[in-house]
Amino acid sequence: MIEWSVGIAAVAFVFLVFFLILTLRKLMATLAETKETLSDARKSVNSITDEAEELIHEANKISVDVKGKMESVDPLVESVRDMGEMLHNATSSMKRTALEKENRKTILTQKTDDTQDKKKIHPVRIKMK
Repeated sequence: MIEWSVGIAAVAFVFLVFFLILTLRKLMATLAETKETLSDARKSVNSITDEAEELIHEANKISVDVKGKMESVDPLVESVRDMGEMLHNATSSMKRTALEKENRKTILTQKTDDTQDKKKIHPVRIKMK
């Protein structure tokens, strides 16, 4: 009976070692694929990094160019602002003048002309505030 037990244990050990070898082979294949994937990922990240650096350099060049152009346009913008202020002042003074003329009311007064005893109506302008 001990011989049978030793024989069964030996067969079980052989199966265990066989399946352990199969598992280790699959694990090795998985590790190889993982290594390959990581290598591809590194290459992709490196190429993306190079492209990103190139893009940043181009963006910096564009930023410098735009800044220079904005500085050259600043005097024009300032002139336009000054013209706007002048127009505003002109229209404000026109409005004031128009309002002053509008606020004047005409009152008709009657005066008698002593030479002919006729009543004449003379307009008199009064400024209202």
